[in-house]
Amino acid sequence: MARVEPLERPDLSELKPLLDAVEHSVGFVPNSMLTMARWPVLVRGFAALAKPILEPGRLSRELKQLVALVSSAAAGCRYCQAHTSHSAAQAGSAAEKIQAVWEFEPSPLFSPREKAALRLAKDAGVTPNQVEEEHFKELRRYFDDDEIVEIVAVISLFGFLNRWNDTLATSLENGPRSYAEDTLASAGWSVGKHR
Repeated sequence: MARVEPLERPDLSELKPLLDAVEHSVGFVPNSMLTMARWPVLVRGFAALAKPILEPGRLSRELKQLVALVSSAAAGCRYCQAHTSHSAAQAGSAAEKIQAVWEFEPSPLFSPREKAALRLAKDAGVTPNQVEEEHFKELRRYFDDDEIVEIVAVISLFGFLNRWNDTLATSLENGPRSYAEDTLASAGWSVGKHR
């Protein structure tokens, strides 16, 4: 059960355009944002930050969601794991690849380029951060500095979301929950505190 209940959309008329845009983009409004809406300036600021980070830029939306998934797994946030696996599928990632992301290193489903990004996500997602110069030597084989900034932006955004959702035990919405139960349960995922 959520430690702070999300607000209901009918109570948020001042945020209607923002919430409509999120629903159009994602297919629903995440409970995390409905909880942030208790402080309207926060949810507006969050949306302004998240939009360019999560949209395709120099990196594909699929790679960004896989980076977010691995970073969230390293941090242990099951809410964000459900969301990012669901979003990775919506971005075109096959279920087999999403299931294999937990053990991306030996998997032939991931290119060396993807593995370099996911390795950074895994080691940056834990506390304390375990990123070393070797990570950047490997990243620079496949990514330029602008692309590296995009990868780190995704990891950083989910660092905030992992702590937000895990601390508040944000209730998981049906779409991401169903996807995670169907796709990630075999890898040990469960809803945990996000009921």
